[in-house]
Amino acid sequence: MTDARKDVATTVRAIVAEQAMVPEETVTPETVPAEIGVDSMGLVEAIFAIEEAFDIRVPFNANAPAESAFDISSVAAITAAVERLIAEQKRT
Repeated sequence: MTDARKDVATTVRAIVAEQAMVPEETVTPETVPAEIGVDSMGLVEAIFAIEEAFDIRVPFNANAPAESAFDISSVAAITAAVERLIAEQKRT
């Protein structure tokens, strides 16, 4: 894992842990946010924190998260989506 990828993963993990109010070390790539107590409002706040941390715009529909282009199914999926958005932003 490159340093940049590790930084993205670490930051995403910290943001999810903060929203769930659990210790960061308990959040793994396989962690499902809803299963550790991140409700819909917490998810929206996590998305805002991710946007701010990485200076990106997340295409997320809080009213229909299953229909969003941003995968929130696990911490690993969120990390991959953030990495994709960072790469897309660099190209523009």
